[in-house]
Amino acid sequence: MTTLTSADSATAPEAPVGPPASGRRRGRSGVWRAFLSNRKANVGFGMFFVLLVMAVFPSLFTSVSDPTAPGKFMPRLTPSGGHLFGTTSLGQDIWALFVYGAREPLIIAVVAGGLATIVSVLVGVSAAYLGGIPDDIISFVTNVVLVIPTFPLVIVLSAYAGKPTLTIMIAVLVVTGWSYGANQMRAQALSLRNRDFLESARVRGERRSYIIVFEMLPTMISLIIANFLGAALYSVLAAAGLQFLGLGDPNSDSWGTMLYWADSQSALESGTAWWAILPAIGIAVLGVAFALMNYAFDEISNPALRPVRRQRGKKLASRLRPASAPASAIAGGGGRK
Repeated sequence: MTTLTSADSATAPEAPVGPPASGRRRGRSGVWRAFLSNRKANVGFGMFFVLLVMAVFPSLFTSVSDPTAPGKFMPRLTPSGGHLFGTTSLGQDIWALFVYGAREPLIIAVVAGGLATIVSVLVGVSAAYLGGIPDDIISFVTNVVLVIPTFPLVIVLSAYAGKPTLTIMIAVLVVTGWSYGANQMRAQALSLRNRDFLESARVRGERRSYIIVFEMLPTMISLIIANFLGAALYSVLAAAGLQFLGLGDPNSDSWGTMLYWADSQSALESGTAWWAILPAIGIAVLGVAFALMNYAFDEISNPALRPVRRQRGKKLASRLRPASAPASAIAGGGGRK
């Protein structure tokens, strides 16, 4: 039996008290590093960044300052150097309408998607952590909202909300877009409710709000981001549908409003097809960007996806090694003979 001398005890490393700071930093930056290493995330974020720059700095992409002013140019001009995609039947530059129309869909995606995600987190995590009767009541309301067809409900609420404005549209999208995310948050929080780190926080006497905000939510960051991207995608598509049906502000600069006016002016029959095609492409590109980033965060939050790829590589290497080892052994044995 060996004992530590005074010199050894002086040089012996001290036992760490509490979790190291580097581990916390790795946990916080792990999601970001996984995002940067994901191809779907890079492609989706690249598409979103281009649209974001176009929305924030439209003067970099077009010289027209007021694209919605009618009669500014000759109507129904064909695509040329002065008008890349021609003009509308109202004398508006189609490319300028497209550039300035990117701002409102991005605002709707960020604001409506963010508010719907906040409601989803509050409802889902609170229901799962509280349990009992509060969980039953909240789950019942969530399931009722899930059963109701979403888009018809959006149309009804928008029609009876009064004068169509951006604020009313965002409010309608938040009211109808939180339930699916809340259901996911509740399921994830239920799997974490009885974990050891939450039990230790309860033993320490921490408040429920502290446990939810500082103990539970940090472990759900990737799922929260994925829910935000899904809510943003839903908001963009639903808002474009409402504007196309005439339930939005007809004087706003938006891709959905472009589709509304292109349909009302028979753009496809009057030789101004880009009036309808270009905003449809913009909505599709923005939707694909959010979908790719959503798939990427789904892969990041699912621990079974990345290890599967590594295991496949290990299995392939293990299959190749036994095949090459006998050949070398035979060659070596033949040389000794």
